[in-house]
Amino acid sequence: MPAFVTIDQLAYRTADGRELFTDLTLSFGAERAGLVGRNGVGKTTLLRLILGEIAPSAGAVAVSGRLGVLRQALAPPPGASLADLLGVGEALARLTRIAAGEGSADDLADADWTLETRIDAALAAVGLDGLTLDRPAASLSGGEATRAALAGLLIAQPDLLILDEPTNNLDADARRTIERVLADWRGGVLAVSHDRGLLRGMDRIVELSALGARTYGGGFDLYLAQKAEEAEAARRTLASTERETVRLEREIQTARERQARRDSAGRRVRARGDAPKILLDARAQRAERTAGRGDRLAERQRAGAQGRLTSAQARVERVRALGFELPPTSLAQSKVVLVMEDVAFAHPGAPPLIAGLDLRIVGPERLALTGPNGSGKSTLIALATGKLAPQSGTVRLSVSAAVLDQRAAALDEAETLIEAYRRLNPASDDNAAHAALARFRFRGAAGERRVGDLSGGERLRAAMACVLCRPEPPQLIILDEPTNHLDLDSIAAVEAAVRAYDGAVLAVSHDPDFLAAIGVEREIRLGA
Repeated sequence: MPAFVTIDQLAYRTADGRELFTDLTLSFGAERAGLVGRNGVGKTTLLRLILGEIAPSAGAVAVSGRLGVLRQALAPPPGASLADLLGVGEALARLTRIAAGEGSADDLADADWTLETRIDAALAAVGLDGLTLDRPAASLSGGEATRAALAGLLIAQPDLLILDEPTNNLDADARRTIERVLADWRGGVLAVSHDRGLLRGMDRIVELSALGARTYGGGFDLYLAQKAEEAEAARRTLASTERETVRLEREIQTARERQARRDSAGRRVRARGDAPKILLDARAQRAERTAGRGDRLAERQRAGAQGRLTSAQARVERVRALGFELPPTSLAQSKVVLVMEDVAFAHPGAPPLIAGLDLRIVGPERLALTGPNGSGKSTLIALATGKLAPQSGTVRLSVSAAVLDQRAAALDEAETLIEAYRRLNPASDDNAAHAALARFRFRGAAGERRVGDLSGGERLRAAMACVLCRPEPPQLIILDEPTNHLDLDSIAAVEAAVRAYDGAVLAVSHDPDFLAAIGVEREIRLGA
């Protein structure tokens, strides 16, 4: 299989000298590869190195195919149309000039006569076949813009698609569309993603970690199984090597003590003076040679054991895992948490977004709120928490509630993490703030970092510390797409904490794996 991208002994250091990776050797060809790893390990940096946007500290990247890129953040330029977003604006204008009899010789030479057919097929493939090409790009939703950009790649037919979190802001239907497109794609795919549904369709998973890059054949589920087996084997090897090192040190110490006793006995014999001096000298020389051989053997054994121990330690990634427990709420099984009766809401001048909605949460229920983008999920959350008032119907929230959204809107860009915690929890002191933040890997001086300097995943972790770890724990947690910017390990930590939480949960998520993991009991679907 030809490689479209070859990475040879690649190394990269950040501006502050932090080494992201070293001696990285990989290749990507006509296969679907998922790139995973913890936030901050260098996944997006690796994509930028492949694209030539930044230079490596050492090593090389060779590109032998055409690359097409779908970026995580899409910002169409002012005045752009759908055709421009597809990257076909100028080519369509050329065909229009030719059809009007105004085409130049260059137009005729460069005309792409199959373009319109390919555009129709690409838009149909991503579920946008109802849109006109002159539609302003700014009028598209975030999900539509992402799908349009992917359609542009289908039209261009590059050798390798490079996708940076392609499903982050998509609803469930759009995510399935992306998965179908990639399943039918006959070129190569390199996708940075934590979307477990998308990763299940990959041919292999490449994991970046502090240990470098490790490739696992098959999709996400096989990757998890292989990784678990490797981790357990590495832990067993390390434990065995540590025991062997301790045993060897005991044996070396025992041998030294035995030799010391023999030397002491020899000195006592010499002190008595009842043996010939030549015999005593010979014994002393033998003892000295024996002790020397013993010391050299001990050093060789110790060096070998240390080498094996270092090798075993290198196979076990030393990362402090994100893990936390939400404080108990003592929410009674019969306590009415939230009631919404015959609720209706519409934005000014717009048709009703929510009409005749009835919703009731009692005790520690787990409820999922689903539906396509724009169906009113965020509006329902605002109604439930009192940020919006219904135009008709009633809303009664009877317990304390905390909202955690993917944008971490509770935090202010200009404040430090300590300041954010104290503002949201005014009864707490700095010690309580540091303790809460430390549970989410913001230890010591990290509490003085500004919110605006955090990555998306770091910001969400900070919001969890500030919103969920209150002195008086919330009895209702409302989660609005909480996993969009988290890595797989952090998602697992959130799932475990919410699963063990004894309060009520209202979760908005397009991730069926997440909803299943937190124990959702029933679903309310909007826009159906």
